[in-house]
Amino acid sequence: MSASTSGAELTPGRLWGVGLGPGDPELVTLKAARLIGAADVVAYHAGVGKASNARRTAAGLIPPTAVEEVLRYPVTTGLTDHPGGYAGAMADFYTDAVARLAAHLEAGRDVVVLAEGDPLFYGSFMYLHDGLADRFTCEVVPGVPAFAAATATAALPLVRQTDVLTVLPGTLPQGELARRLADADGAVVMKLGRTFRKVREALALAGRLDHATYVERASMATERVLPVADVDPDTVPYFSLVVVTGDSRHGPGRRVAEQAAGGARGGRAGNNCAPDDGYPAVAQPTTAQLRPPGTPAPAELLVVGLGPGPANWLTAEAEQALAGVDHVVGYAPYVDRVPRRAGLQRHASGNTVELDRARLALDLARDGERVAVVSGGDAGVFGMASAVFEAADDPAYAGVEVRVLPGVSAVQAVAARAGAPIGADFAVVSLSDRLKPWAVVEQRLRAVAEADLVLAVYNPRSRARPDQVGHLQKVLLEHRDPATVVVVGRDVGRAEESLDVTTLGGLDPTTVDMKCLLLVGASSTRVTEGGRVWTPRYVEG
Repeated sequence: MSASTSGAELTPGRLWGVGLGPGDPELVTLKAARLIGAADVVAYHAGVGKASNARRTAAGLIPPTAVEEVLRYPVTTGLTDHPGGYAGAMADFYTDAVARLAAHLEAGRDVVVLAEGDPLFYGSFMYLHDGLADRFTCEVVPGVPAFAAATATAALPLVRQTDVLTVLPGTLPQGELARRLADADGAVVMKLGRTFRKVREALALAGRLDHATYVERASMATERVLPVADVDPDTVPYFSLVVVTGDSRHGPGRRVAEQAAGGARGGRAGNNCAPDDGYPAVAQPTTAQLRPPGTPAPAELLVVGLGPGPANWLTAEAEQALAGVDHVVGYAPYVDRVPRRAGLQRHASGNTVELDRARLALDLARDGERVAVVSGGDAGVFGMASAVFEAADDPAYAGVEVRVLPGVSAVQAVAARAGAPIGADFAVVSLSDRLKPWAVVEQRLRAVAEADLVLAVYNPRSRARPDQVGHLQKVLLEHRDPATVVVVGRDVGRAEESLDVTTLGGLDPTTVDMKCLLLVGASSTRVTEGGRVWTPRYVEG
Protein backbone atom coordinates (compact mmCIF):
# COMPACT_ATOMS: atom_id res chain seq x y z
CA MET A 1 0.00 0.00 0.00
CA SER A 2 3.07 2.27 0.24
CA ALA A 3 3.22 5.12 -2.23
CA SER A 4 5.72 4.71 -5.07
CA THR A 5 8.74 6.94 -5.57
CA SER A 6 10.06 8.41 -8.79
CA GLY A 7 13.75 9.23 -8.65
CA ALA A 8 14.47 11.59 -5.78
CA GLU A 9 10.89 12.85 -5.70
CA LEU A 10 8.73 11.12 -3.10
CA THR A 11 4.99 10.70 -3.55
CA PRO A 12 3.19 11.61 -0.32
CA GLY A 13 1.16 8.95 1.39
CA ARG A 14 -2.61 8.90 1.69
CA LEU A 15 -4.60 9.42 4.88
CA TRP A 16 -7.58 7.18 5.56
CA GLY A 17 -10.16 7.73 8.27
CA VAL A 18 -11.60 4.26 8.76
CA GLY A 19 -14.82 3.69 10.69
CA LEU A 20 -14.80 0.45 12.69
CA GLY A 21 -18.42 0.46 13.82
CA PRO A 22 -19.61 0.14 17.42
CA GLY A 23 -17.15 -2.50 18.64
CA ASP A 24 -18.07 -5.90 17.23
CA PRO A 25 -15.24 -6.89 14.84
CA GLU A 26 -17.82 -8.56 12.59
CA LEU A 27 -19.41 -5.14 11.96
CA VAL A 28 -16.20 -3.78 10.40
CA THR A 29 -16.83 -3.25 6.67
CA LEU A 30 -14.93 -5.21 4.04
CA LYS A 31 -13.32 -2.02 2.73
CA ALA A 32 -12.16 -1.02 6.19
CA ALA A 33 -10.67 -4.47 6.78
CA ARG A 34 -8.83 -4.38 3.43
CA LEU A 35 -7.31 -0.97 4.09
CA ILE A 36 -6.22 -1.83 7.62
CA GLY A 37 -4.59 -5.04 6.40
CA ALA A 38 -2.49 -3.14 3.83
CA ALA A 39 -1.61 -0.11 5.96
CA ASP A 40 1.92 1.19 6.41
CA VAL A 41 0.91 3.07 9.56
CA VAL A 42 -2.08 2.42 11.82
CA ALA A 43 -2.97 5.24 14.22
CA TYR A 44 -5.57 5.17 16.97
CA HIS A 45 -6.64 7.21 19.99
CA ALA A 46 -6.45 6.01 23.58
CA GLY A 47 -7.45 7.46 26.93
CA VAL A 48 -5.12 8.24 29.79
CA GLY A 49 -3.85 4.92 31.17
CA LYS A 50 -6.32 2.94 29.04
CA ALA A 51 -6.15 0.55 26.12
CA SER A 52 -7.60 1.75 22.83
CA ASN A 53 -11.11 0.45 22.06
CA ALA A 54 -10.47 1.01 18.36
CA ARG A 55 -7.24 -1.00 18.53
CA ARG A 56 -9.07 -3.83 20.30
CA THR A 57 -11.76 -3.95 17.58
CA ALA A 58 -9.22 -4.03 14.75
CA ALA A 59 -6.63 -6.25 16.50
CA GLY A 60 -7.06 -9.18 14.11
CA LEU A 61 -6.66 -6.98 11.02
CA ILE A 62 -3.48 -4.98 11.73
CA PRO A 63 -0.50 -6.46 9.86
CA PRO A 64 2.69 -7.14 11.84
CA THR A 65 4.64 -4.88 9.47
CA ALA A 66 2.55 -1.81 10.28
CA VAL A 67 3.92 1.01 12.39
CA GLU A 68 1.44 1.75 15.20
CA GLU A 69 0.95 5.33 16.35
CA VAL A 70 -0.85 5.60 19.69
CA LEU A 71 -2.50 9.02 19.97
CA ARG A 72 -2.97 9.20 23.72
CA TYR A 73 -5.18 11.98 25.01
CA PRO A 74 -3.47 14.17 27.63
CA VAL A 75 -6.66 14.43 29.65
CA THR A 76 -10.17 12.97 29.58
CA THR A 77 -12.15 13.38 32.80
CA GLY A 78 -9.35 14.51 35.11
CA LEU A 79 -7.72 17.85 35.77
CA THR A 80 -4.84 19.35 33.81
CA ASP A 81 -2.12 21.80 34.78
CA HIS A 82 -1.90 23.09 31.20
CA PRO A 83 -1.97 26.93 31.25
CA GLY A 84 -4.75 26.86 28.66
CA GLY A 85 -6.84 24.38 30.64
CA TYR A 86 -8.60 21.47 28.94
CA ALA A 87 -9.02 23.31 25.63
CA GLY A 88 -5.36 24.29 25.54
CA ALA A 89 -4.17 20.78 26.38
CA MET A 90 -6.33 19.26 23.63
CA ALA A 91 -5.25 21.87 21.08
CA ASP A 92 -1.60 21.06 21.74
CA PHE A 93 -2.36 17.33 21.58
CA TYR A 94 -3.91 17.58 18.12
CA THR A 95 -1.12 19.85 16.87
CA ASP A 96 1.37 17.16 17.90
CA ALA A 97 -0.75 14.32 16.47
CA VAL A 98 -1.08 16.11 13.13
CA ALA A 99 2.69 16.64 13.01
CA ARG A 100 3.38 12.95 13.78
CA LEU A 101 1.05 11.71 11.05
CA ALA A 102 2.24 14.35 8.59
CA ALA A 103 5.80 13.02 8.97
CA HIS A 104 4.65 9.55 7.89
CA LEU A 105 2.63 10.95 4.98
CA GLU A 106 5.52 13.11 3.78
CA ALA A 107 7.72 10.00 3.85
CA GLY A 108 5.33 8.31 1.42
CA ARG A 109 3.59 6.06 3.96
CA ASP A 110 -0.16 5.52 3.85
CA VAL A 111 -1.76 6.13 7.24
CA VAL A 112 -4.99 4.51 8.44
CA VAL A 113 -6.59 6.19 11.44
CA LEU A 114 -8.93 3.84 13.29
CA ALA A 115 -12.20 5.47 14.37
CA GLU A 116 -14.87 3.98 16.60
CA GLY A 117 -18.31 4.15 15.03
CA ASP A 118 -18.21 6.53 12.09
CA PRO A 119 -15.18 8.83 11.63
CA LEU A 120 -17.27 11.97 11.02
CA PHE A 121 -19.93 11.37 13.67
CA TYR A 122 -18.63 12.86 16.96
CA GLY A 123 -15.29 11.32 15.97
CA SER A 124 -11.79 12.43 16.94
CA PHE A 125 -10.61 11.78 13.37
CA MET A 126 -12.30 15.03 12.33
CA TYR A 127 -9.61 17.12 14.04
CA LEU A 128 -6.85 15.20 12.30
CA HIS A 129 -8.67 15.69 9.01
CA ASP A 130 -8.87 19.45 9.72
CA GLY A 131 -5.09 19.61 10.09
CA LEU A 132 -4.07 17.35 7.21
CA ALA A 133 -6.68 17.45 4.42
CA ASP A 134 -5.32 20.63 2.87
CA ARG A 135 -1.85 19.04 2.40
CA PHE A 136 -2.52 15.37 1.71
CA THR A 137 -5.09 13.19 -0.01
CA CYS A 138 -7.59 12.18 2.65
CA GLU A 139 -10.41 9.69 2.28
CA VAL A 140 -13.04 8.51 4.75
CA VAL A 141 -14.54 5.04 5.09
CA PRO A 142 -17.88 5.18 6.90
CA GLY A 143 -18.68 2.90 9.82
CA VAL A 144 -21.82 1.70 11.56
CA PRO A 145 -22.66 4.45 14.12
CA ALA A 146 -23.18 3.43 17.72
CA PHE A 147 -26.83 4.49 17.80
CA ALA A 148 -27.63 2.18 14.86
CA ALA A 149 -26.14 -0.73 16.80
CA ALA A 150 -28.01 0.36 19.93
CA THR A 151 -31.41 0.41 18.26
CA ALA A 152 -30.67 -2.98 16.69
CA THR A 153 -29.61 -4.41 20.06
CA ALA A 154 -32.73 -3.07 21.78
CA ALA A 155 -34.94 -3.93 18.77
CA LEU A 156 -36.47 -0.44 18.88
CA PRO A 157 -38.10 1.27 15.85
CA LEU A 158 -36.34 4.60 16.27
CA VAL A 159 -38.20 6.65 13.62
CA ARG A 160 -40.75 5.83 10.98
CA GLN A 161 -42.73 7.55 8.22
CA THR A 162 -42.10 11.32 8.50
CA ASP A 163 -40.60 11.26 12.01
CA VAL A 164 -37.51 13.42 12.45
CA LEU A 165 -34.51 11.98 14.28
CA THR A 166 -32.67 14.26 16.72
CA VAL A 167 -29.18 13.34 17.92
CA LEU A 168 -28.08 15.18 21.07
CA PRO A 169 -24.83 15.26 23.06
CA GLY A 170 -25.40 14.71 26.78
CA THR A 171 -23.00 17.58 27.42
CA LEU A 172 -25.72 20.14 26.58
CA PRO A 173 -27.19 22.11 29.50
CA GLN A 174 -30.08 20.31 31.19
CA GLY A 175 -32.68 22.88 30.16
CA GLU A 176 -31.59 22.77 26.53
CA LEU A 177 -31.68 18.97 26.55
CA ALA A 178 -35.19 18.99 28.03
CA ARG A 179 -36.43 21.46 25.42
CA ARG A 180 -35.02 19.50 22.50
CA LEU A 181 -36.21 16.15 23.87
CA ALA A 182 -39.72 17.49 24.38
CA ASP A 183 -39.79 18.73 20.79
CA ALA A 184 -38.21 15.63 19.24
CA ASP A 185 -39.87 12.67 17.56
CA GLY A 186 -37.18 10.02 17.85
CA ALA A 187 -34.04 10.99 19.76
CA VAL A 188 -30.61 9.64 20.60
CA VAL A 189 -28.53 11.06 23.44
CA MET A 190 -24.79 10.41 23.13
CA LYS A 191 -21.83 11.16 25.42
CA LEU A 192 -23.21 9.88 28.72
CA GLY A 193 -20.84 8.80 31.49
CA ARG A 194 -20.70 11.69 33.95
CA THR A 195 -23.60 13.45 32.20
CA PHE A 196 -26.09 10.64 32.84
CA ARG A 197 -27.82 12.14 35.90
CA LYS A 198 -28.42 15.39 34.02
CA VAL A 199 -29.70 13.52 30.97
CA ARG A 200 -32.11 11.46 33.04
CA GLU A 201 -33.48 14.58 34.71
CA ALA A 202 -33.90 16.24 31.31
CA LEU A 203 -35.82 13.21 30.06
CA ALA A 204 -38.13 13.46 33.07
CA LEU A 205 -38.68 17.20 32.52
CA ALA A 206 -39.49 16.54 28.88
CA GLY A 207 -41.96 13.77 29.71
CA ARG A 208 -39.89 11.17 27.83
CA LEU A 209 -38.31 9.19 30.70
CA ASP A 210 -40.83 6.34 30.68
CA HIS A 211 -40.05 5.61 27.03
CA ALA A 212 -36.26 6.03 27.15
CA THR A 213 -33.96 3.02 26.81
CA TYR A 214 -30.35 2.86 27.96
CA VAL A 215 -27.90 0.86 25.83
CA GLU A 216 -24.34 0.25 27.02
CA ARG A 217 -21.49 -0.99 24.82
CA ALA A 218 -23.85 -1.95 21.98
CA SER A 219 -22.73 -4.97 19.91
CA MET A 220 -19.99 -5.91 22.40
CA ALA A 221 -19.94 -8.94 24.65
CA THR A 222 -20.56 -6.70 27.69
CA GLU A 223 -23.56 -4.84 26.25
CA ARG A 224 -26.49 -3.95 28.54
CA VAL A 225 -30.02 -2.76 27.76
CA LEU A 226 -32.18 -1.23 30.50
CA PRO A 227 -34.96 1.32 30.96
CA VAL A 228 -33.23 4.61 31.74
CA ALA A 229 -35.19 4.91 34.98
CA ASP A 230 -33.60 1.65 36.24
CA VAL A 231 -29.95 2.56 35.57
CA ASP A 232 -27.50 3.22 38.41
CA PRO A 233 -25.75 6.47 37.38
CA ASP A 234 -22.52 5.37 39.01
CA THR A 235 -22.21 2.44 36.58
CA VAL A 236 -22.58 4.40 33.33
CA PRO A 237 -19.52 4.44 31.04
CA TYR A 238 -18.84 6.86 28.21
CA PHE A 239 -19.64 4.12 25.68
CA SER A 240 -23.37 4.20 26.29
CA LEU A 241 -26.33 6.12 24.95
CA VAL A 242 -30.06 6.67 25.36
CA VAL A 243 -32.65 5.88 22.71
CA VAL A 244 -36.09 7.54 22.71
CA THR A 245 -38.34 6.15 20.01
CA GLY A 246 -40.51 8.31 17.80
CA ASP A 247 -43.47 6.06 18.56
CA SER A 248 -43.39 7.19 22.19
CA ARG A 249 -43.93 10.81 21.16
CA HIS A 250 -46.99 10.21 19.05
CA GLY A 251 -49.82 9.73 21.51
CA PRO A 252 -53.31 8.86 20.28
CA GLY A 253 -54.58 12.44 20.44
CA ARG A 254 -51.88 13.87 18.23
CA ARG A 255 -52.05 11.17 15.61
CA VAL A 256 -55.83 11.31 15.32
CA ALA A 257 -55.62 15.08 15.02
CA GLU A 258 -53.05 14.82 12.26
CA GLN A 259 -55.18 12.30 10.41
CA ALA A 260 -58.15 14.66 10.54
CA ALA A 261 -55.96 17.52 9.32
CA GLY A 262 -54.56 15.45 6.48
CA GLY A 263 -51.19 15.29 8.21
CA ALA A 264 -50.23 18.58 9.82
CA ARG A 265 -46.58 17.49 9.91
CA GLY A 266 -45.92 16.98 6.24
CA GLY A 267 -48.78 14.60 5.45
CA ARG A 268 -48.35 11.88 8.09
CA ALA A 269 -51.36 9.59 7.89
CA GLY A 270 -52.54 9.95 11.47
CA ASN A 271 -51.83 7.07 13.82
CA ASN A 272 -52.00 4.37 11.14
CA CYS A 273 -49.25 3.38 8.76
CA ALA A 274 -50.28 4.46 5.28
CA PRO A 275 -51.26 1.46 3.10
CA ASP A 276 -48.69 2.41 0.47
CA ASP A 277 -45.91 2.24 3.08
CA GLY A 278 -46.13 -1.53 2.89
CA TYR A 279 -47.07 -1.91 6.56
CA PRO A 280 -50.36 -3.13 8.00
CA ALA A 281 -52.58 -0.38 9.38
CA VAL A 282 -52.85 -0.66 13.17
CA ALA A 283 -55.71 1.39 14.63
CA GLN A 284 -55.05 3.32 17.84
CA PRO A 285 -57.79 4.38 20.29
CA THR A 286 -58.64 8.06 20.37
CA THR A 287 -58.41 10.11 23.54
CA ALA A 288 -62.20 10.20 23.68
CA GLN A 289 -62.32 6.39 23.59
CA LEU A 290 -59.86 6.21 26.48
CA ARG A 291 -61.95 8.58 28.64
CA PRO A 292 -64.25 6.94 31.24
CA PRO A 293 -67.86 6.42 30.01
CA GLY A 294 -70.10 9.41 30.56
CA THR A 295 -67.22 11.88 30.79
CA PRO A 296 -67.75 14.73 28.29
CA ALA A 297 -64.85 15.79 26.09
CA PRO A 298 -63.75 19.33 26.95
CA ALA A 299 -63.80 20.86 23.47
CA GLU A 300 -62.05 24.10 24.36
CA LEU A 301 -59.03 25.83 22.92
CA LEU A 302 -57.10 28.41 24.94
CA VAL A 303 -55.27 31.26 23.23
CA VAL A 304 -52.70 32.64 25.65
CA GLY A 305 -50.73 35.88 25.56
CA LEU A 306 -47.27 35.36 27.08
CA GLY A 307 -46.36 39.03 27.43
CA PRO A 308 -43.29 40.69 25.84
CA GLY A 309 -40.68 38.38 27.35
CA PRO A 310 -39.89 38.40 31.07
CA ALA A 311 -41.37 35.54 33.08
CA ASN A 312 -42.71 37.96 35.68
CA TRP A 313 -44.83 39.63 32.99
CA LEU A 314 -46.74 36.40 32.41
CA THR A 315 -50.13 36.79 34.09
CA ALA A 316 -51.19 34.44 36.86
CA GLU A 317 -54.18 33.38 34.76
CA ALA A 318 -51.95 32.48 31.81
CA GLU A 319 -49.48 30.64 34.05
CA GLN A 320 -52.29 28.59 35.57
CA ALA A 321 -53.75 27.80 32.16
CA LEU A 322 -50.42 26.63 30.75
CA ALA A 323 -49.91 24.37 33.77
CA GLY A 324 -53.14 22.56 32.93
CA VAL A 325 -52.72 21.80 29.22
CA ASP A 326 -51.10 18.81 27.54
CA HIS A 327 -50.22 20.54 24.24
CA VAL A 328 -48.71 23.95 23.45
CA VAL A 329 -48.86 25.19 19.86
CA GLY A 330 -47.16 28.30 18.49
CA TYR A 331 -44.30 30.10 16.81
CA ALA A 332 -41.09 28.39 17.95
CA PRO A 333 -39.59 31.29 20.00
CA TYR A 334 -42.86 31.63 21.93
CA VAL A 335 -43.20 27.90 22.52
CA ASP A 336 -39.65 27.97 23.91
CA ARG A 337 -40.80 30.40 26.61
CA VAL A 338 -43.40 28.02 28.03
CA PRO A 339 -42.07 26.29 31.18
CA ARG A 340 -41.07 22.69 30.50
CA ARG A 341 -42.65 19.87 32.44
CA ALA A 342 -43.30 16.17 32.09
CA GLY A 343 -46.20 15.28 29.82
CA LEU A 344 -46.30 18.57 27.92
CA GLN A 345 -46.13 18.14 24.14
CA ARG A 346 -44.79 21.14 22.26
CA HIS A 347 -45.71 21.87 18.64
CA ALA A 348 -43.43 24.62 17.33
CA SER A 349 -43.57 26.07 13.81
CA GLY A 350 -42.39 28.99 11.69
CA ASN A 351 -43.58 32.57 11.59
CA THR A 352 -45.80 32.51 8.49
CA VAL A 353 -48.01 29.47 9.05
CA GLU A 354 -50.52 30.92 11.52
CA LEU A 355 -53.55 29.20 10.01
CA ASP A 356 -51.80 25.83 9.83
CA ARG A 357 -50.93 25.85 13.53
CA ALA A 358 -54.38 27.20 14.41
CA ARG A 359 -55.97 24.22 12.62
CA LEU A 360 -53.59 21.79 14.33
CA ALA A 361 -54.59 23.21 17.72
CA LEU A 362 -58.29 23.08 16.84
CA ASP A 363 -57.93 19.47 15.69
CA LEU A 364 -56.36 18.52 19.00
CA ALA A 365 -59.01 20.37 20.99
CA ARG A 366 -61.81 18.80 18.97
CA ASP A 367 -60.44 15.39 19.89
CA GLY A 368 -60.67 16.25 23.58
CA GLU A 369 -57.06 17.27 24.18
CA ARG A 370 -56.20 20.17 26.49
CA VAL A 371 -54.48 22.67 24.21
CA ALA A 372 -53.09 26.20 24.36
CA VAL A 373 -52.02 28.34 21.43
CA VAL A 374 -49.38 30.80 22.64
CA SER A 375 -48.52 34.22 21.30
CA GLY A 376 -46.06 36.91 22.33
CA GLY A 377 -47.40 40.02 24.05
CA ASP A 378 -51.18 39.96 23.89
CA ALA A 379 -52.57 37.30 21.59
CA GLY A 380 -55.28 39.67 20.40
CA VAL A 381 -52.84 42.38 19.24
CA PHE A 382 -51.35 41.25 15.91
CA GLY A 383 -51.21 37.79 17.50
CA MET A 384 -52.66 34.31 17.13
CA ALA A 385 -56.15 35.02 18.46
CA SER A 386 -57.43 36.37 15.15
CA ALA A 387 -55.87 33.49 13.20
CA VAL A 388 -57.52 30.96 15.52
CA PHE A 389 -60.94 32.56 15.07
CA GLU A 390 -60.39 32.65 11.30
CA ALA A 391 -59.61 28.92 11.26
CA ALA A 392 -62.41 28.15 13.73
CA ASP A 393 -64.93 29.69 11.33
CA ASP A 394 -64.83 26.33 9.53
CA PRO A 395 -68.01 24.37 10.43
CA ALA A 396 -65.77 21.40 11.22
CA TYR A 397 -64.80 23.18 14.45
CA ALA A 398 -68.28 24.23 15.49
CA GLY A 399 -67.97 22.19 18.69
CA VAL A 400 -64.75 23.86 19.86
CA GLU A 401 -65.02 26.85 22.19
CA VAL A 402 -62.17 29.34 21.84
CA ARG A 403 -61.15 31.27 24.96
CA VAL A 404 -58.58 34.08 24.81
CA LEU A 405 -56.47 34.94 27.85
CA PRO A 406 -54.97 38.46 27.72
CA GLY A 407 -51.30 39.26 28.08
CA VAL A 408 -49.17 42.35 28.55
CA SER A 409 -48.78 43.84 25.07
CA ALA A 410 -45.56 45.23 23.64
CA VAL A 411 -47.10 48.69 23.35
CA GLN A 412 -47.95 48.63 27.04
CA ALA A 413 -44.44 47.49 27.97
CA VAL A 414 -42.66 50.15 25.90
CA ALA A 415 -45.06 52.86 27.07
CA ALA A 416 -44.50 51.94 30.72
CA ARG A 417 -40.73 52.06 30.30
CA ALA A 418 -40.99 55.46 28.62
CA GLY A 419 -43.46 56.93 31.12
CA ALA A 420 -47.05 57.52 30.00
CA PRO A 421 -47.02 58.32 26.28
CA ILE A 422 -50.34 56.55 25.62
CA GLY A 423 -52.15 58.27 28.46
CA ALA A 424 -54.53 59.81 25.92
CA ASP A 425 -56.16 58.57 22.71
CA PHE A 426 -53.81 56.47 20.61
CA ALA A 427 -53.78 54.21 17.55
CA VAL A 428 -51.87 51.01 16.79
CA VAL A 429 -50.67 50.14 13.28
CA SER A 430 -48.50 47.34 11.90
CA LEU A 431 -46.18 48.30 9.06
CA SER A 432 -46.16 44.74 7.72
CA ASP A 433 -47.81 44.53 4.31
CA ARG A 434 -47.84 40.73 4.24
CA LEU A 435 -51.58 40.62 4.95
CA LYS A 436 -52.63 44.02 3.62
CA PRO A 437 -51.49 46.29 0.76
CA TRP A 438 -49.01 49.04 1.56
CA ALA A 439 -51.49 51.56 0.14
CA VAL A 440 -53.83 50.69 2.99
CA VAL A 441 -51.02 51.18 5.51
CA GLU A 442 -50.26 54.64 4.12
CA GLN A 443 -53.93 55.59 4.15
CA ARG A 444 -54.20 54.67 7.83
CA LEU A 445 -50.98 56.49 8.73
CA ARG A 446 -52.30 59.68 7.16
CA ALA A 447 -55.59 59.31 9.01
CA VAL A 448 -53.78 58.88 12.35
CA ALA A 449 -51.50 61.83 11.62
CA GLU A 450 -54.41 64.09 10.67
CA ALA A 451 -56.29 63.06 13.81
CA ASP A 452 -53.27 63.97 15.96
CA LEU A 453 -53.27 60.62 17.78
CA VAL A 454 -50.33 59.00 19.50
CA LEU A 455 -49.23 56.18 17.19
CA ALA A 456 -47.79 52.80 18.21
CA VAL A 457 -46.01 51.05 15.34
CA TYR A 458 -45.55 47.25 15.30
CA ASN A 459 -43.38 45.32 12.83
CA PRO A 460 -41.58 48.47 11.69
CA ARG A 461 -38.71 47.15 9.57
CA SER A 462 -37.34 43.84 8.34
CA ARG A 463 -34.84 42.62 5.77
CA ALA A 464 -37.68 42.18 3.28
CA ARG A 465 -39.07 45.66 4.15
CA PRO A 466 -36.02 47.87 4.72
CA ASP A 467 -37.59 51.17 3.58
CA GLN A 468 -40.97 51.29 5.30
CA VAL A 469 -39.89 53.26 8.40
CA GLY A 470 -38.55 55.92 6.04
CA HIS A 471 -41.88 55.96 4.22
CA LEU A 472 -43.72 56.25 7.56
CA GLN A 473 -41.50 59.16 8.56
CA LYS A 474 -42.19 60.95 5.29
CA VAL A 475 -45.96 60.45 5.53
CA LEU A 476 -46.17 61.63 9.15
CA LEU A 477 -44.00 64.69 8.47
CA GLU A 478 -46.61 65.85 5.98
CA HIS A 479 -48.87 66.50 9.00
CA ARG A 480 -46.62 66.59 12.08
CA ASP A 481 -43.95 68.92 13.43
CA PRO A 482 -40.41 67.46 13.04
CA ALA A 483 -40.01 68.03 16.80
CA THR A 484 -42.77 65.49 17.55
CA VAL A 485 -41.56 63.09 20.25
CA VAL A 486 -40.68 59.54 19.16
CA VAL A 487 -39.82 56.62 21.45
CA VAL A 488 -37.91 53.61 20.07
CA GLY A 489 -38.11 50.61 22.37
CA ARG A 490 -36.02 47.55 21.57
CA ASP A 491 -36.24 44.16 23.35
CA VAL A 492 -38.10 45.79 26.22
CA GLY A 493 -38.16 43.54 29.27
CA ARG A 494 -35.14 41.51 28.19
CA ALA A 495 -31.42 41.71 28.96
CA GLU A 496 -30.75 43.58 25.68
CA GLU A 497 -33.42 46.20 26.39
CA SER A 498 -32.85 49.74 25.15
CA LEU A 499 -35.05 52.84 25.00
CA ASP A 500 -34.28 55.86 22.85
CA VAL A 501 -36.22 59.12 22.95
CA THR A 502 -35.81 61.17 19.77
CA THR A 503 -37.92 63.26 17.41
CA LEU A 504 -39.79 62.54 14.22
CA GLY A 505 -37.33 64.63 12.25
CA GLY A 506 -34.30 63.14 14.01
CA LEU A 507 -35.37 59.50 13.72
CA ASP A 508 -32.83 57.36 11.83
CA PRO A 509 -34.85 54.60 10.11
CA THR A 510 -31.75 52.42 9.68
CA THR A 511 -31.47 51.97 13.47
CA VAL A 512 -34.91 50.36 13.64
CA ASP A 513 -35.56 46.62 13.21
CA MET A 514 -38.18 43.97 13.99
CA LYS A 515 -37.16 43.92 17.65
CA CYS A 516 -38.36 47.51 17.99
CA LEU A 517 -41.69 49.13 18.70
CA LEU A 518 -42.12 52.82 17.87
CA LEU A 519 -44.28 55.32 19.73
CA VAL A 520 -44.87 58.54 17.80
CA GLY A 521 -46.33 61.19 20.07
CA ALA A 522 -49.22 63.54 19.46
CA SER A 523 -48.69 67.30 19.32
CA SER A 524 -49.37 67.40 23.08
CA THR A 525 -46.85 64.69 24.04
CA ARG A 526 -44.13 66.01 26.32
CA VAL A 527 -40.73 65.01 27.71
CA THR A 528 -39.78 65.80 31.32
CA GLU A 529 -36.35 67.09 32.31
CA GLY A 530 -35.57 63.56 33.43
CA GLY A 531 -36.36 62.17 29.98
CA ARG A 532 -39.78 60.70 30.81
CA VAL A 533 -42.39 60.84 28.05
CA TRP A 534 -46.06 61.50 28.75
CA THR A 535 -49.21 62.63 26.97
CA PRO A 536 -51.86 64.69 28.84
CA ARG A 537 -55.28 63.10 29.14
CA TYR A 538 -56.98 66.35 28.22
CA VAL A 539 -57.12 68.02 24.79
CA GLU A 540 -57.32 71.80 24.61
CA GLY A 541 -60.10 73.03 22.31
